Amino acid sequence: MQNERKPLYMQIQQHFKDMILQGMLRENDKIPSEKELMEQFDVSRITVANALMQLAKDGWIYRIPGRGSFVSEGISELLQRHQGSAAPDGGPWTVLDGNFGALTHNVTSFGGALTDAQQGGSEAGIQAPGRKTIGLVMPMLVDYFAIRLLQGINNIIADSPYSLQIVLTYNSIDREKEAINDLIRKGAAGLIIFPCDAETYNEEILSLKMRGYPFVLIDRYLPGVATNLSRSDGLIGGQLAIDYLWGLGHRDIAICSDSPLPTITVEERINGYMEALKQKEAMINPALILTDFDVDYREIDKKHPLYRFIKNQIATAYITLNGRLGLHIYSICKELGLKVPEDVSILTFDDPSPGLHEWGYFSHISQSEIEMGEAAARILLDIFQKPDAKDSGYTKVILEPKLIESQSTGPLRKRTT
Repeated sequence: MQNERKPLYMQIQQHFKDMILQGMLRENDKIPSEKELMEQFDVSRITVANALMQLAKDGWIYRIPGRGSFVSEGISELLQRHQGSAAPDGGPWTVLDGNFGALTHNVTSFGGALTDAQQGGSEAGIQAPGRKTIGLVMPMLVDYFAIRLLQGINNIIADSPYSLQIVLTYNSIDREKEAINDLIRKGAAGLIIFPCDAETYNEEILSLKMRGYPFVLIDRYLPGVATNLSRSDGLIGGQLAIDYLWGLGHRDIAICSDSPLPTITVEERINGYMEALKQKEAMINPALILTDFDVDYREIDKKHPLYRFIKNQIATAYITLNGRLGLHIYSICKELGLKVPEDVSILTFDDPSPGLHEWGYFSHISQSEIEMGEAAARILLDIFQKPDAKDSGYTKVILEPKLIESQSTGPLRKRTT
């Protein structure tokens, strides 16, 4: 609804700022022509001209008469100057690093504080006077999925008598244990836990269940263990991805993770991928299931198996199990001179863009993370309001993922030999 109030030329400006912030456009990269932008956004020439003029005035691009518009050579300095600038309207977070390597959080609007569990989890922040605390334990804040999840939680908690304290565990079970114990010791009324990627359960979560302590798991769950839960259906998400790309003519479809850990989230999505192929009576090629390596997002490693896989054009389409990996594959394609979506289609789980406008670049499987966060917060607040209903069972909210089609995917093109 916010987009409808924002002038179109400002939405176009934001679109290109997002692409630059995400590293999809870099120094001296050419911006599409005015005619191409008019067609892409279905707007008039004056609207496009106003957008480009303001981008140039603000230092994001430079313009050469007769040649077009290009990303400014000093864009890295501009990005550094934007450190600390505001995030999406109404949000308490700032996203600055173009590779999503750093997020700055202003959690004062939560009424609580952000804690870094890397420092041992010993400081859980200061509880707002007269307000009880809800603890949010999560692995990292490195993408817009996490930010939108927070937004959903905050939408519900903001009008409640509770403040929110956030602890980052850096995907460490030991830090997760410390965070849970520390928050409880400091009087948290309940917890929302985004479990770490791990091959084994965190015993502390099982202990919370045995003690009847109020908590909700979000995004991930513990197979075979009944708990309060808010998540998306990864199996359906994997099927959606295959059905869509198959309909575009793709047959060599790779599915990629950035970690070799066999987590339940990865397993569900790959099961959906394989089930959809089985329904189409297609062969399942194990070589297209790329889950046996870690990805270092700090650089493009030409010796990495993923780089070599893309270079050899073994797949025509990629399903990435998170948005950050989609951005990384896009960057590799760009370095290799492969065009997206003409040469390679990329479909991500979760939108790697801020979602401030309707022109997000990446086609993606949306997990409705704002709704997921809202559901988790509602479940916890309901537990607080009905403490005697603990024995009535657990509440599970399983959201159906949605396919959002955009510009990073396209019909299969025949390769020239």
